[in-house]
Amino acid sequence: MSKVFSPEKRWIITAVAVAGLIGGALLFTSFMRAADDAFFLCSTANARARATAAVADYSATPIQLEAIVHYATSRVVPQQNMAEISISFSVLKRHAPCNFLVFGLGRDSLMWASLNPRGKTLFLEEDLEWFQKVTKDSPMLRAHHVRYRTQLQEADALLSAYRSQPECLPSNAFLRGNDRCKLALTGLPEEFYDTEWDLIMIDAPKGYFPEAPGRMAAIFSAAVMARHRRRSGVTHVFLHDVDRRIEKVFAEEFLCRKYRVGAAGRLWHFAIPAAANSTDGDRFC
Repeated sequence: MSKVFSPEKRWIITAVAVAGLIGGALLFTSFMRAADDAFFLCSTANARARATAAVADYSATPIQLEAIVHYATSRVVPQQNMAEISISFSVLKRHAPCNFLVFGLGRDSLMWASLNPRGKTLFLEEDLEWFQKVTKDSPMLRAHHVRYRTQLQEADALLSAYRSQPECLPSNAFLRGNDRCKLALTGLPEEFYDTEWDLIMIDAPKGYFPEAPGRMAAIFSAAVMARHRRRSGVTHVFLHDVDRRIEKVFAEEFLCRKYRVGAAGRLWHFAIPAAANSTDGDRFC
């Protein structure tokens, strides 16, 4: 007979699951790295000193400990479900510490930052009131309040017009100072432009009423940054809320169906190569 949990028990189970995800990731990573080090240390004269350094290196970071306590004791849980979170988590396990850009501050921000220990995790949020609340509650987060030049009601027009704007075309597209291309994110903090992002999570800005900024510029700019990648490997882009038309249409135009490597629930995962390694020519897809 199936058992139905009460709402109170469901949030406890979800909170403990998220805390376990973070704690398990930390334990697994530490164990594997320590095992590798132990093999090496056996053949060295200063094994004790190296072992001490290894313990310090693989110990939990303050934000990881804060995240475990937070999710284990709070009724507030991440807005993505476990299947969706697991897709990004599997990539983070392989690449952390890395450069992780997240569009949006939310109930999952502590989790994302803790899953990238000793890496750079940067959050961008357009809602000033929400930005102030989240950063007040979690001052350890690296976050910026940003503004967008688009509105959701312009999405179809922007999609139709970008091909006639040279500064929007993949061969010419750039972000910093590209005022001619409305889909390019301009006026953002310098570290947004100066960092080469390994993972990009698009779960903001708002995109559910006509005057909202929509995610058109975030999707376009993620594609531009991925194509400009100079380091080896691909750029992993995670797009949430693909059940909505605009997210889906812009993803297929700029992130490309052929680069989609995973999906769960309302989340799509793309692995986008640099332009030099793609066969798209003067097209995004």
